[in-house]
Amino acid sequence: MENTKKDNDIIKKQKMVRQQLVDQYIGYRRLRNLTQEELASNMGIKRPNISRFETGQYNPTLDLLVKMAESMDLELHIELADRQEEIGDE
Repeated sequence: MENTKKDNDIIKKQKMVRQQLVDQYIGYRRLRNLTQEELASNMGIKRPNISRFETGQYNPTLDLLVKMAESMDLELHIELADRQEEIGDE
């Protein structure tokens, strides 16, 4: 039973992180006045791939995220943080 709760917590965390990332990409795309079509063209992919990413239907690879960031003149930073340090900061 404990594993199921842990698995559910991980799934919730994954969804939260994914949604934060999608929200950031959408925000930057709009800030740069790019349509999904324009972004896809800049990346050399098809527009439905951008749409599926933005609606959460597609889990992009790290390579695609980097390419998407580069297409919008952004840098992608991924950070891991030790949970023990987070607890100590509170």
